[in-house]
Amino acid sequence: MLPPMHCVVRVLLRTRLYAGDTASRALGIELLDTAPGSVRVAMTVRADMVNGHGICHGGILFTLADSAFAFACNSYGEPMVAAGASIEFLAPVPKGARVTATATETSRTSRGGIYDVVVARETGEPLAYFRGRCARLRIPAQPLFKDEPK
Repeated sequence: MLPPMHCVVRVLLRTRLYAGDTASRALGIELLDTAPGSVRVAMTVRADMVNGHGICHGGILFTLADSAFAFACNSYGEPMVAAGASIEFLAPVPKGARVTATATETSRTSRGGIYDVVVARETGEPLAYFRGRCARLRIPAQPLFKDEPK
């Protein structure tokens, strides 16, 4: 008997993607919940993440949302990469705040998908809305023989 799909997804994301994602781990992004097509991550805004206004840099929040998006679109075990993304910021985020990003699948085909991510305070108040579009990662074919043109 095979394990439930959500268990397979959890193992895949933790052992392959998250373990190899040094950028997310360096920012303190934690993988909280996983299911096929959806993921929830969290991080605490550190002093080295604030901008000149003393609030979390927008690029850091974008990265949090992008990481949730990446884990969600790769949750089926098929390699996907971002093909486009946008974010709308709703409210500033102070140093020390704990924020979550919840990614949900909106559309998926064999060639790509669209995922929506809500970045929120611990209270659930939305701070930003992110939408990402992914495409299947295509690895170029390697020549069979050393001298064969690519």
